[in-house]
Amino acid sequence: MSKIKCIVVEDEPLAVKVLVDYISQVPFLELKGTFKDAILATEFLREHIVDLIFLDIHLPKLKGMAFLKTLVDPPAVVITTAYHQYAVEGFNLNVTDYLLKPIEFERFLVAVNKVRTAQAEKDKMTDSQEKDFIFLNVQKKKVKILFSEIVFIESQREYIRIVTTKKDYISKMSTHEIESILPSNLFKRIHRSFIVSVSKIESYTAEAVEVNGISIPIGRGYKDVIENL
Repeated sequence: MSKIKCIVVEDEPLAVKVLVDYISQVPFLELKGTFKDAILATEFLREHIVDLIFLDIHLPKLKGMAFLKTLVDPPAVVITTAYHQYAVEGFNLNVTDYLLKPIEFERFLVAVNKVRTAQAEKDKMTDSQEKDFIFLNVQKKKVKILFSEIVFIESQREYIRIVTTKKDYISKMSTHEIESILPSNLFKRIHRSFIVSVSKIESYTAEAVEVNGISIPIGRGYKDVIENL
């Protein structure tokens, strides 16, 4: 399994030092950067993909929870804070774990192992790239969806909507997760919230792609994807 790429968003130097030290002791973690506020982290995330964010709540400029709400397709998040009253809100935002300061190494390991387990499940699903279908969780059952029938996929917060030639499906996962499962030669992400089937593209402009009569916007950072088709 590949290493879990992570960043630390924390404004307390001592807390940053502790987390960096803990991360260095875990072989499957790879630290990509530390940021003293959420604005700097946002800039980094525009250009880089990470698997895990260690996020403090009380940050300057933009609070941790507010920052988390701005992420359209967030990676795994482990909250690090001295305030336990934010736990419920954190879990409502689908965070993986909630660490109270001062953080002990054993408790830190529990949190990152949760992330590792989820990553391993994702890697198993990636094996389906050699097939012509995937099974997705839809309303408490596994539904078989053929790649050839998928028109596009739309992000809906912590869910995705899979639009096929037959019907629509709603599944609880992120566009980042589904993108890692789908064959990259058949599907392209053209927007932070949209992945389209290449074979279903009927026409396109610099601003939008038309698939099965539906116009889907092209994100500013994804124009080269269409140009390279």
